[in-house]
Order: sequence, then C-alpha cells, then structure tokens
Amino acid sequence: MPFSVSTESVVAGGQADTAFVLANTALGVRAEVWPQFGLNCLTWSVAEGDVLYCDPAWHSNPVPTRSGHPILFPFPNRMEHGRFTHAGTEYRLPLNESTGKHAIHGFTPKRAWRVLGTGCEHDHAFLTGQFQLSVDAPEMLACWPGDMALTLTYRLYATALEVTGFVENLAKTSVPFGLGYHPYFVLPGFTGNADELKLQAKARQLWPLTAGIPTGERVPVPTEFDFNTERAVGTVELDTLLTGLPPGPAQQLRQLAALSDGIHQLTVKASAEFRELLLFTPQHRKALAIEPYTCANNAMNLPNAGWLTLPPGGTHASTVRYELTKRSNPEPLQV
Repeated sequence: MPFSVSTESVVAGGQADTAFVLANTALGVRAEVWPQFGLNCLTWSVAEGDVLYCDPAWHSNPVPTRSGHPILFPFPNRMEHGRFTHAGTEYRLPLNESTGKHAIHGFTPKRAWRVLGTGCEHDHAFLTGQFQLSVDAPEMLACWPGDMALTLTYRLYATALEVTGFVENLAKTSVPFGLGYHPYFVLPGFTGNADELKLQAKARQLWPLTAGIPTGERVPVPTEFDFNTERAVGTVELDTLLTGLPPGPAQQLRQLAALSDGIHQLTVKASAEFRELLLFTPQHRKALAIEPYTCANNAMNLPNAGWLTLPPGGTHASTVRYELTKRSNPEPLQV
C-alpha cells in the first residue's frame, strides 16, 4: 500500500482545526500535523507505538510547546528581557516566558500556519507549510527588523521523520534570526519514564545557564551532563545547552544524539547549520526533549553564539532527520 495524505476535522481547547495525516497503513506509520497550532507534528507513530509524546491534556488544554514537534522561530528558547539591538535599533518583544522576565520561543509555536501543499512519493508522504511574519503575525512586525518567511516541510518515511526549513528575508534591509525544534521523544511500546532511557549526545562543550540564559562562557561538558558515551538518563534534571557538536562529513547530516530503551533507538541527525543541542526533561519525565538549534539561547545578545543575519533577498536552508531503528542485539535497560 502506498503512502497517503488525508485530513481530519479536530478540536482542541474549543478551537477547530484541520489535521493533516501522513501515513502508510500497511507499514503502520503515521504522522499528524496541526497547522492551527504552529504546524506542530503532534504525533508520529509506528506499528509498535508512539515516537513523539503528546500531553494527555492536549484536547482540553492545547499548549503547543509541550507536545509533539514545536517549531521555534525567529529565535529558539529565551531572549533576555525580550530585548535585542540590530543595526543600531533596539527591539522589544512581549515577555511571554513563565517568569514574565523574558521572551521565549519566537512567534511561531502558537500561531496558525498556511499549508502550501501535500503529496506522496514512492517512499514517503510530505506536507509543506509556511509562516510569514507580515501575513501570519502582522502585529509583531514592529518587534522585528524586517519581514521573514519560514517554509517548512515534513516528510514521513517508513522509519524516519525529516524536517527541512527554508528561511527567506523578504525585507529591504538585513534581518537576523535563529531556528530551533523542540521535539518530545518517547519510544514505541515503552511504558517507563525518561530516567530509564539511555542517551548519547555528542558535544564537547556546554553553555552554563542562569534561569535559562547563558552566562556567555563555554566550558567542557561536566560529568553530570556528559552523554558522549551512552548511559542512562537517570534522575538528572536536564535543561542543558550543549555545543561543540561533531562536524560530520561535508554536505551530509551528522548524528547529534541517540535515545534507546534497549530495543528501539531514535537517532537525531542534522545539517551543519544546527550548532547547538538542548536537552530537556519535563517535570512529568514521561519524555525527553532533544532540541537542535541553529544558535544558543539569547544568541542575539551574546558574541559568537550562532545568531544569523540574512541580507535582503537572502535565504537559509537546513535539515533535521529523526530515524527510528531496532537494535541488532536488544538488551534490557539497567538504570
């Protein structure tokens, strides 16, 4: 049976949406994308179970940054006091972080996106959506140096979910940005919590954080947060920003992290544009967020933190791929 794309009428928090379902019934794979809630790929599942975590309270209280695959643009994570300066002009953003002190996660996670197209190839189904600042959040245009668009495509394969992003500067001046993804991972059929999973995350350095804001220095990864060699997550609380990621082969995706329950393995791969990796354990510890970023938290206010600037008409393309495989020698977890 071939791959397919269909739609479903759905409701969350009293708000109606049309969910797009990418699937191959014969293979038992399925991904559900909700355009109205940030083009979030809310679920990705295989025959054995879910790969992305969805909050059980989603339908009564949909918070797009707590489930599925949130898209963070034009900056990931926190911006200190919601302020930054570009080309001599200071910009101020709403302080929407939980403490009320900072801006967080850009403009896209809680906004409706426009679906530009869907389709199928012999080995995958895809959906393309777009967020343009002047069209989809025009009231925020005064908070940013110029108009930008992010065109994003999800591709569902038999054993992978791939995300490609294409950023365009539509302004007549230079415009800065960062891009990040905030997927919450579980593993098919696993009924424990994140403490029991094994994690590998390849990074040489860490950004020390104070309330989610980098101090500005980069240090060797401390033992507590060193997952270069696979080990159980354990009871460590992660809200940890890693850098110094492996360069990988030219023009190819390189592995950033892998998560395993001893039977299945979820591997996160990304193009070189993603230079930071944030690891996060939510309070419920039913999932682990492995978040590729093109820049550090608060990068717009730090030197050499990955903040990107596009000239007028400039573009930026990047890819992240999540691959699910079975281990050749399955083994029980030991914490």
